[in-house]
Amino acid sequence: MNRHWETLEFPKILARLAKYADFSAGAELALSLTPAPDYREARERLALTAEARALFVARPDFALGGIHDIRPWVEQARHEVIIMPQELLQVRNTLLGAEQVHRVLTRLEAQFPTLADIAWRIAPQPHLIASITRVLDDRGEVRDSASPELARIRHDLRVAQERIQERLRRMVTSPEVARYLQDTVITRREGRFVIPVQAGFKGQVPGVVHDRSTTGMTLFMEPLAVVELNNALRELTLAEEEEVYRILAELTHQVAAVGTELDALIQALAELDLILARARYADEIQATLPELLPLPQTLPPVAGENYGVGAVLRLEGARHPLLDPQKVVPVDIMLDAETHILILTGPNTGGKTVSLKTAGLLLLMAQSGMHIPADAGSTLSFFESVFVDIGDEQSIEQSLSTFSSHLANIVSFLEKVDQRSLVLLDELGAGTDPAEGSALARALLEDIRKRRSLAFVATHYPELKLYAHNTPGVRNASMEFDTETLAPTYRLTIGLPGRSNAFAIARRLGVPESVVKAAQAMISGEDLRAEDMLEDLHHLRLEAVRSRDAARQARHEAQVLGANLHKRLAGIEEERRTILQQARETADAEVAAVRQELESLRRRLRVEPVRDVRENLSQIVTEVSAGLAEVAALTPDLSPEPLVDADLQSAAALEPPPTGAPRPGDTVRLATLGLEGVLVRVDGAEALVQAGPVRTRVPFESLTLVRREQRAVVPETLSPTPAAAPSPGLQLDLRGLTAEEALLRLDRYLDQATMARLPWVRVVHGKGTGTLRREVRRQLGDHPLVVSYESATERDGGDGVTIVHLIKT
Repeated sequence: MNRHWETLEFPKILARLAKYADFSAGAELALSLTPAPDYREARERLALTAEARALFVARPDFALGGIHDIRPWVEQARHEVIIMPQELLQVRNTLLGAEQVHRVLTRLEAQFPTLADIAWRIAPQPHLIASITRVLDDRGEVRDSASPELARIRHDLRVAQERIQERLRRMVTSPEVARYLQDTVITRREGRFVIPVQAGFKGQVPGVVHDRSTTGMTLFMEPLAVVELNNALRELTLAEEEEVYRILAELTHQVAAVGTELDALIQALAELDLILARARYADEIQATLPELLPLPQTLPPVAGENYGVGAVLRLEGARHPLLDPQKVVPVDIMLDAETHILILTGPNTGGKTVSLKTAGLLLLMAQSGMHIPADAGSTLSFFESVFVDIGDEQSIEQSLSTFSSHLANIVSFLEKVDQRSLVLLDELGAGTDPAEGSALARALLEDIRKRRSLAFVATHYPELKLYAHNTPGVRNASMEFDTETLAPTYRLTIGLPGRSNAFAIARRLGVPESVVKAAQAMISGEDLRAEDMLEDLHHLRLEAVRSRDAARQARHEAQVLGANLHKRLAGIEEERRTILQQARETADAEVAAVRQELESLRRRLRVEPVRDVRENLSQIVTEVSAGLAEVAALTPDLSPEPLVDADLQSAAALEPPPTGAPRPGDTVRLATLGLEGVLVRVDGAEALVQAGPVRTRVPFESLTLVRREQRAVVPETLSPTPAAAPSPGLQLDLRGLTAEEALLRLDRYLDQATMARLPWVRVVHGKGTGTLRREVRRQLGDHPLVVSYESATERDGGDGVTIVHLIKT
């Protein structure tokens, strides 16, 4: 493997990834995974991982169960080497599992088209499955029914065994033989039935000795009376073995005949397994889909002294995937298009090396198709090569010092660095004279800058801070240090160089103030002013971070409040439906009981001989029947009404379907993923779409317009007298209803209208309904969804109307 990838510990990531594979072939692909050779393949791998994660949401139990890497058995079959029964069972189980995977993914092709494309490469082998199942049972034993000849041989075997055992049972129970036996059991030695004879009575039982006990006291003898029977049994056993061998050879030949198809099947399953492993690993580390951007095909001209080509490295909340997720501190590595070299300074063990490795490792993961442990919205350019010089590479065998080994490593790749490279350098120029090391470090950085590469460099040299400040395209960054606790915070700050904390640490550790002041007097005034300025800048940044965090918290709380309100509205509607359903069920049960009792009275009425009693029963039946009719007329009101009112449905039906090309802000459907999202922007033939927490780039032509962005605010454009020109579908007619019925219908209608995003509704009370109007307006005044309401009158009928303005959702 590439030594630069090994320095970044990429093989450890692959080892963790392999643990999420379902079978060995997928694990092998995981262990040999390398970054994609080009931008298009990297994008395809990321999309496949996203599709697999969506598959696990839809089908959490999906897995490649019972599948094995059967390619060794296929190769064995090609060389006409018999495949043993247990191995044939693995072949059958693998084919059954592959058939299940093929069936599931091809049925879900509309939702997961790319995974289905791989599944279509799996060629089911029903004939081979049937052949193996016909021959072998689930324990791997060859069935008697595997062939007529085998069935005959095994029948004869059973008969022969029974004859021998019956002959021997008579012998061991006869007084003439039993006295010489050690025990009355019948056993087998070398495939022949024998009896245990005491060694001292060997000559009393004529036969052949096949074995003796460990003590020598017992001889296992085959009596002469069963020798011929045992010979016949042995012949049948050999015939059985030959027939089983012939049957297994036939199955082996069938496997070899479809060997090419089986190799392709395992390859497709291994690729699927790798994709599913990437999805499981992404879920485990709470990874997100990064946005991968291509570098320009042609070099842009140099802008003044800035040699950058527009490469992007924006990682927000990035976490090193090999560190404890409960302890790791996320870092924000945010390089804009104007910056292509970042110089990182800070204290020892402050996280500089981890930050470098995090940037390089997440880039390798993204270009390998893995989602990265960073916040949504992280963006990376596609780099064709990554060059790394990190760690103490001192070599005793080659007589190289730390400085020499670092420099030799840099020289080995310096000529290969270009605008498509990412360079990560740790402690550049360290290990030698500070003045010379600093000068050499600046010269190397200048060479890398003019090669137009993106570089991330950690150093302790203060001269490089000034170099970053004065050089276009180069920017300072630092790892924060808490002078109160004398410990690093592991937070990366871009734009500010690292401060010297020596004097603050000295005071905290109890160095006499006179010594500290004497040391400060030895520092130039300009350096002290620079440190004071950095201190002020750090305090300003801290205030900015606190303000940003407060704003984020407020935004989060507002989102949670909105979500809770929607849940509450949905809960109210569900609770209302449940109560009505329970009332209906109770009423139905009571009506059924009354009807049953009524039917009993009618049967009694038909057979009652006494006239007075019959007349009383007849009156009771008449009254109960009338009561049932009244209940039947009222019961339908308890039925759960549909979630969307007919008026609202008609209003929705009047809205024409959206037409035209999607525009930024519109809701669109991604044909490749089967998801809906919001179109953020259009870049030529590509579009950036926000689907939930994930942003992804897709071909613009693959988008389907679902809903236009609502640019008009309806409530502010209402007519002063909306009662005069009612909009279809926005009217609730309460005329003819009781107050109780009207309030129940009003409450349900307002809930549904708000969920349907209607800005206002008209409530019609009718003439002379002052009580109803007062009850309606009292309920409107306390309703959480109502902003305001106003009175109006129908022009023609003169009915009372209330215009209700609803909250925006």
